Amino acid sequence: MHELTRRALLQGGTALTAAGMLTGPALFDWAKAWAQSAPFKAEQGAKLTLMRWKRFVPEEDAAFMEIVAAFKAATGTEMNVFSESFEDIQPKASVAANTGSGLDMVWGLHTLPQLFPTKVVKMNDVADYLGKKYGGWTDAAAKTVKKGDDWLAIPIATGGGYMTYRKSAMEKAGFKEFPKDFPGFLELCKGLKKNNTPAGFALGHATGDANGWLHWILWGHGAYTVDAHDKVVINSPETFKALDYAKALSETFIPGVASWNDASNNKAFLAGELYLTLNGISIYIAEKDAGKKDPKMKELADDTYHALHPVGPIGKPTELQLCFPMLAFNFTKYPNAAKAFTTFLLEKAQFDKWLEGSQGYLTQTLNAYESAPIWTEDPKNWVFSQASKRTLPASGIGTVGEKAATAIGDFIVVDMFANYCTGSKDAKGAVAEAERQLKRIYRS
Repeated sequence: MHELTRRALLQGGTALTAAGMLTGPALFDWAKAWAQSAPFKAEQGAKLTLMRWKRFVPEEDAAFMEIVAAFKAATGTEMNVFSESFEDIQPKASVAANTGSGLDMVWGLHTLPQLFPTKVVKMNDVADYLGKKYGGWTDAAAKTVKKGDDWLAIPIATGGGYMTYRKSAMEKAGFKEFPKDFPGFLELCKGLKKNNTPAGFALGHATGDANGWLHWILWGHGAYTVDAHDKVVINSPETFKALDYAKALSETFIPGVASWNDASNNKAFLAGELYLTLNGISIYIAEKDAGKKDPKMKELADDTYHALHPVGPIGKPTELQLCFPMLAFNFTKYPNAAKAFTTFLLEKAQFDKWLEGSQGYLTQTLNAYESAPIWTEDPKNWVFSQASKRTLPASGIGTVGEKAATAIGDFIVVDMFANYCTGSKDAKGAVAEAERQLKRIYRS
């Protein structure tokens, strides 16, 4: 057991983090000291069942579970953690919310807590404590989980999805650097197709990937589902321009993207079939890990680079990144334990280590962590550090709330683009269907 004073531990493990962050016995020692003066005290005999999204980076999951174990040891709270796919998180959380049983907490996606704002524990005190201590929250992250002045959840992290490409293929297509605007991006994709090194972006119900790139295209043309007053405005000239641009892009894509989920492009890229896509850093991580034993995978990792989204006609970033909010249901018997655990996750002594474990897959939503070591130790990681700062809320310029969450959850924007790009509907039909669904949600 390390000989550590309580004062040193509660200062965030500064000496330890400088040497490589808290791990093992040091983490458990720090957790015990933290629990003694924590702002939230777990109830005696507390038991929490937490559902989270299925990990894409094994090291992230390992770091997370070590934090869970330390929290359990420090507070006596029993923790039952299990994982589900991106696609299954929302329906299973909704079942729990409707039945009032089965789960205490959910670490979910996008605007999940907005789907049942009356069923969650308000986290205002947690948000205030962490925000004051760690430099405040990024704008979109805060908006994503707030309803009025109430925090329905805590935005634990953002999953940054950025351009992932083979540099050799880009250069062969005639580009010395990655394009920064929409016309250049389309020309790159055309060049990649010509050289049989195609791009590919999900047009199926991929919660992260498809929503991410298609909202970027929509917003980049100045088109939105609703305006600032939540009036449905999808039927606009800008939307039709976005559709035509996306269709031109889709004609350069690898076959099969209409049925892709969030794992499909990872598999295709790692198999050497795909040369440009939108993804988290997980592809690059898998290449580096495999490259320790496989020279071909090392070669692939060396050739893989990342870039920010090109900017559309609107002239500014219009990214939709994947917020990961953590909520607690108000029917839990242990709300204080839920608040304590959420707070514990974001304390510096282990959050830096967790970011390190995620290898760039998770991005901070608290400003103080922008200087975390993970963003500078490999130049290819830096792009992902910007995700929380560059993203818009999932509602675009509209109100973040249950209606916007429903629109995302129902894949309305994704289906509009997919219907047109695959030829199942013409542009007017695709827009009309999206408009009808949005008006049903927004009742306008």
